[in-house]
Amino acid sequence: MTQHIVVIGAGYSGLAAALRAARRLPDARITLINPRAYFVERVRLHQLAAGQRLRRYPLTDILGTAGIELVVGSVRTIDTERREVTVDSLDTPVPYDTLVYALGSVADTSTPGVAEHAATVAGPAEAQALRDKVATMARQEGTLTVVGGGLTGIETAAEVAETYPGLEVRLVTDTEPGAGLSERGRAHLRRVFDRLGVEVRTDAKVVEVHSDAVELADGNTMTTDLVVWATGFGVPDLAARSGITVDSAGRIVVDDTLRSVSHPDVYAVGDSAAAHHPDGSPLRMACATALPLGRYAGDVIAARAHGRSPRPLRFRYFFQCLSLGRDDGVIQFVDAHDRPRERVLTGRLAARVKEAVVRGATFTARRSGLYPSR
Repeated sequence: MTQHIVVIGAGYSGLAAALRAARRLPDARITLINPRAYFVERVRLHQLAAGQRLRRYPLTDILGTAGIELVVGSVRTIDTERREVTVDSLDTPVPYDTLVYALGSVADTSTPGVAEHAATVAGPAEAQALRDKVATMARQEGTLTVVGGGLTGIETAAEVAETYPGLEVRLVTDTEPGAGLSERGRAHLRRVFDRLGVEVRTDAKVVEVHSDAVELADGNTMTTDLVVWATGFGVPDLAARSGITVDSAGRIVVDDTLRSVSHPDVYAVGDSAAAHHPDGSPLRMACATALPLGRYAGDVIAARAHGRSPRPLRFRYFFQCLSLGRDDGVIQFVDAHDRPRERVLTGRLAARVKEAVVRGATFTARRSGLYPSR
């Protein structure tokens, strides 16, 4: 009987897994389910929010002759006993022998007022909506408040400030921006924010968002015309609702081959997987994590289909890439566990490296069947 592999989610990780499995298992039937008919360069969504046009990559072009069936729609339920998924665009469920769960992450909007009053850059629709709001507000020279000092908040604040110099951009965070960078990296970040005119407020924890202000834990408020919420990401609750074992953040708990600990016919990759180093320390949500995991999952599924025992996941990081507008950035070198080393690249060279990495990630995701996994 032909094995049917269903992959839900066509981001970096899901697309890589589908293409990899197609190469390793040419006789398998592979179905890729995604809400959109095109691949999204998620690491560029802050550019979209600042008004830049992004290239679209139709999934039919990417899948090409790989023999992968594309279903455009959103998965509503997973029946792990019947081994089938329901999709909002189909009248009948899609059965599977092996399921690859690659739904990625979503904005964490659990703080009061965020869902009602704040914008995010977690997805293309959200980034497009933010783009329109920023463009309108820029004509009135208003104030944009970005909440969150992680990479997403930093990149969004810098990109918008560079694109709209007449706009007052403020970054609010309860820690120092770029806390995961080395001192040299943080020093460069401060210089760039000074150059771009971004006001930085540290030790300021936002506990509620209103239509015209953010409320801080110390009782103070800051007025603003628009809030961009970038404090972190959560994951869809589909896995939890389906009875698959998840961690406290809702990510699927997997073994050292990315297989669900509760359902051996389910694999999880990307942001929705609670993947870890051999010592048990977690891998971070990032494109740098998602791509290798997707390719590895394709190899593991193929190995087991051929009756071989797959090798356990071995993973390491090399650097973090941070864009600060189109002509500046930080490349932070890190150790295997993503801890910063003192060495960094900054300025235009860093911007060029970041652009090369982003293009390379997209190319690799689209051509993952052609390359050996690392």
